[in-house]
Amino acid sequence: MTDVTSAAAATRLRRSPLHARHTALGAKFAPFGGWEMPLEYAGGGVLKEHAAVRTAVGVFDVSHLGKARVSGPGAATFVNSCLTNDLDRIGAGKAQYTLCCDDATGGVVDDIIAYRYADDHVFLIPNAANTAEVVRRLRAAAPADVEVTDEHDRYAVLAVQGPRSVELLDALALPTGHDYMSFSPATLAGAELTVCRTGYTGELGYELVVPAEHAVAVWDALFAAGAQVELRACGLGARDTLRTEMGYPLHGQDLSVDITPVQGRSGWAVGWDKPAFWGRDALRAEKAAGPRRTLRGLEAVDRAIPRAGMTVHVGDTPVGTITSGTFSPTRKQGIALALLDTDPKLADGDLVEVDIRGRRAQMRLTRPPFVTPSVR
Repeated sequence: MTDVTSAAAATRLRRSPLHARHTALGAKFAPFGGWEMPLEYAGGGVLKEHAAVRTAVGVFDVSHLGKARVSGPGAATFVNSCLTNDLDRIGAGKAQYTLCCDDATGGVVDDIIAYRYADDHVFLIPNAANTAEVVRRLRAAAPADVEVTDEHDRYAVLAVQGPRSVELLDALALPTGHDYMSFSPATLAGAELTVCRTGYTGELGYELVVPAEHAVAVWDALFAAGAQVELRACGLGARDTLRTEMGYPLHGQDLSVDITPVQGRSGWAVGWDKPAFWGRDALRAEKAAGPRRTLRGLEAVDRAIPRAGMTVHVGDTPVGTITSGTFSPTRKQGIALALLDTDPKLADGDLVEVDIRGRRAQMRLTRPPFVTPSVR
C-alpha cells in the first residue's frame, strides 16, 4: 500500500466521516477497497500500534467495511438459503461469520459478518470492495417481500480492540458483558449505536456500529476516556499484522472467487447439512474428493520476511504461493499464509523454501494461529 493523500481526488477514493480526525493525528493514508484509510499514525507506526492492541487497547476506524440490511418476512430464512453458515444456529442478538460463494464454482465472493436482529431483520457487514456485488446477488435472489438495502455510507464502524477494551467501554457506560459474537444496543454522545463483541485482531474487543453523522462525537468520547487505558489510534497496517498472526483470512488474498472455503480451510463456516446455500453442490463435491490445494501456515526459520505472491518450493519443485506474509511483531519472525498443493504430501513441521527476490529462505509448515487467541 502507498500514500495516496495527494491522489485521492483523482482516483475518487471514498473517505470515512472521521477523515479530518485522522489527518489531525498525522495519519499516513492508503487506498483500501476503494477508500482512503489510515495506514498508520505519526508517533506510532505499525509496531507500536500492534503492541497497543496486544497489551492495552487500540481503536481502528474500519468504516470502509460494507453495511447492508435484509428485511421483510422470512429475511433470516432467505439469507440462510444464500450464505454458507447456518444462521439458524444463532438467535436474535447474535452474530455469525459466514461466506457468500459463487453458486457454480463455490469460490468465495466475500466473507461477511451477519447480525441476526430478528427473523425479519438481518444486518450484514461485508468487505468494502465487495459490498455492491453481495447486495446485487442478494437482490437478484430475494423474494418480492424481502428488501435488500445498501447502507454502506449510512454507518461508521469503530473497532476497539485489546485487553483493556472492557475498561474503556465501562468508563463510557457502554455494554461489555455480552458473549463473544453477540451484540447489544447502546447510547453514547447522543448516538444510538450497536456494540458488537467481535473483531479481527485475536484480542478481546468490540466493534461499534455508529450512524455516520455521529462518528466524530463517538470517536472524541473514546479518546476523552482513553488516556487512562493507554488508548492508541491504529491503522490498517497494524490490523493486517494482527490478523495475520491469528491466521485470519483476507478476502482477495487468502479467500477469493478463485479460492473456495475448502481450499481456504474455512469449511467450519459452512453449514454442510443445510438443504440450500450458494455453491453447495460444488463445495460438497470438492470436500468429498479432497481439494487440490490447501491454505497452510509458514513460519520463517531464516531471517526473512515472506510477502504475498512469493513462490514456495520443495527442492526444485514449486508447490504453491504465499497469499499473505508479514513480520510478526509478537513472534519477532516472518510468518505467512500460503496456498499449497496437496500433492506432494506435506505435514506440519516440514521445511519448505520461499523464493525471496532470488534467494531461498527456509520456512516451517505450521497450523495457525501463530499467537494464542484472547478473543474471549
